[in-house]
Amino acid sequence: MTEPIRILHVHGNVDLGGAESRVMDLFRHMDREKICFDFMVHTERKGYFEDEIRDMGGRIFRVPRYRILNDLSYRKAWKAFFREHGEFAAVHGHMTSTAGIYLPIAKKAGIPITIAHARSAGVDKGLKGMLTGYLRKDLISKTDHAFACSTEAAISVFGQDAYENGRTVFFPNAIECDAFRFDQKVRDKMRKELGIEDRFVIGHVGRFHYAKNHEYLLSVFARIREFSDKEGFGGTGRVPVLLLVGDGPLLPEMENLADSFGIRDQVIFAGSKKNVADYYQAMDLFLYPSRYEGMPGTVVEAQANSLLTIQSDTITKDVIGTDLVKIMSIKEDPETWAKAASEAAKEALSLREESAITEDACEKMKEAGFDVAYQAERLIRFYLSGKESFLQGGSSTAKAVFPS
Repeated sequence: MTEPIRILHVHGNVDLGGAESRVMDLFRHMDREKICFDFMVHTERKGYFEDEIRDMGGRIFRVPRYRILNDLSYRKAWKAFFREHGEFAAVHGHMTSTAGIYLPIAKKAGIPITIAHARSAGVDKGLKGMLTGYLRKDLISKTDHAFACSTEAAISVFGQDAYENGRTVFFPNAIECDAFRFDQKVRDKMRKELGIEDRFVIGHVGRFHYAKNHEYLLSVFARIREFSDKEGFGGTGRVPVLLLVGDGPLLPEMENLADSFGIRDQVIFAGSKKNVADYYQAMDLFLYPSRYEGMPGTVVEAQANSLLTIQSDTITKDVIGTDLVKIMSIKEDPETWAKAASEAAKEALSLREESAITEDACEKMKEAGFDVAYQAERLIRFYLSGKESFLQGGSSTAKAVFPS
């Protein structure tokens, strides 16, 4: 048998992060007799997906985490790696902070295709963010292809000129839509397990990180509790509870903040979950007040699950594939968000009871190009051809290029 071509995907780690989960979704939908994914990570710690990657025929490689003082040794590690491993058809870099270093090294070593994939429309605050911006400078000239999950991510990482001149290719964060389709039986099971059968469940899925703005979300929920009267939240007759799925460095700080707001007993810190789709089923309303995003796969998942969603105006509109998303500014007082959530509560709850609407939402997300099977087909054509033109087509309604 002919060996599959091998693609090296570059990440910080292979844990349950957004970018990692989306790449794993694509890997699961590859024809692995033709294409196999390998992964370069910047940590010695074993990642969540490593066993599955190996089970599917992929390999894990490691280089040191980049720090300014180890610039020379970081470059040497990549050069040594490609001297030993020149078998890759492409290097697909999702870690754009140092892509300007490793992609030119890969190209010089003879790797045919290099790809920088922008997945975020912002950077961390402080010195780390400044360094990331510096390292990304002129990245567009250091890669063969520039993929981006949204208009905002394209501009943030590759620059306004690159975006306007058509140098960037839209590749949305796609999911297995059917896995997130509303399921009443799973909803009942999860709500019973969590002890929230009679509650109005406001949900959020995301890593506890500066970008996600959990402190604002907790402030909103503190005011939401004030809107609950004898008729329940928003006239639903139900007491609100906040369900937070995810883990991350700011989790302890957010737990303390919930205590200080006096809402700890109404906030469920669920942690990272492999069966995250089941947790969406338990929710009634989805709130997402991020400071910045590339394209949040969580909002894609929420829509596929027919969840009414309120997202910040800093999040790309490219993520919207249904009429379930309301946009609000995080410059508004948290009370404004709380009032909007209260006004949306009855409608949100009714969506969980109308099967025709829930079916329609999932299909709309597929038609808008957010289904991973369709995006995997695009990527397979590209990897096998090396031509961006092979990313086009496949569905008359899917977003094959950046929306205007």
